[in-house]
Amino acid sequence: MTELSPTDAAKDAAARAAVALVQDGMRLGLGTGSTAVFMVHRLAARIRAEGLRLRCAATSRATCELAGRLGIAIEELDEIGWLDLTLDGADEIDPDLNLIKGGGGAHLREKITAAASDRMVVVADPAKVVEVLGAFHLPVEVTPFGVETTRIHIQRLLDAMGMTQRPMLLRQRDGAIFRTDEGNLILDLSLDRIADPAALGRGLNAIPGVVEHGLFLGMCHLALIGSPDGSVIELTRPEVSA
Repeated sequence: MTELSPTDAAKDAAARAAVALVQDGMRLGLGTGSTAVFMVHRLAARIRAEGLRLRCAATSRATCELAGRLGIAIEELDEIGWLDLTLDGADEIDPDLNLIKGGGGAHLREKITAAASDRMVVVADPAKVVEVLGAFHLPVEVTPFGVETTRIHIQRLLDAMGMTQRPMLLRQRDGAIFRTDEGNLILDLSLDRIADPAALGRGLNAIPGVVEHGLFLGMCHLALIGSPDGSVIELTRPEVSA
């Protein structure tokens, strides 16, 4: 067995703790990304060992394919109807458990799935915990039609919010323009610091051509932060823990 790097060991620890929350008969949303890969592997191991009966929806084609290879049956979200729990990763987590997601380009499906769940639990390594969101680029999924016009509207919004001259790059992968599972494009905003995530989210939502952004505000109930030594810290949203 290949020895895990410290970062991967932390992700695996968080994934193990998240999968421990799963109970027989649950309806689960399975997230996307590097930490979610560990989570899907851990979940498959529990299903094999315990015979868990679960109904699972995936947030991306990549997760669907991985789950299938590991023997986890995946259904369409609409077939399940509502989920008890969604387990997913994050690119940044602030003290209020607001998130930036979308490094893998699946934040539209991830947000739809999380919103259709009683609880959203995030698994991450310590590097994802920040004081203020924004160091990680903010993904904004946009329609291919009118992408340059949409870019202008986004820039005007950033200017109005005092975030001028921040790079906005059309995402590429392997030398080609990246397209989401829905065939849309992603503009990655390098903002450094987002002083008012709620205002930015509202502004982006109001722009024609913006399909979805990677700000997940007030959606995460619990964050499990793994450490290389296998320990896990639980972070809860203030209003959830009260």
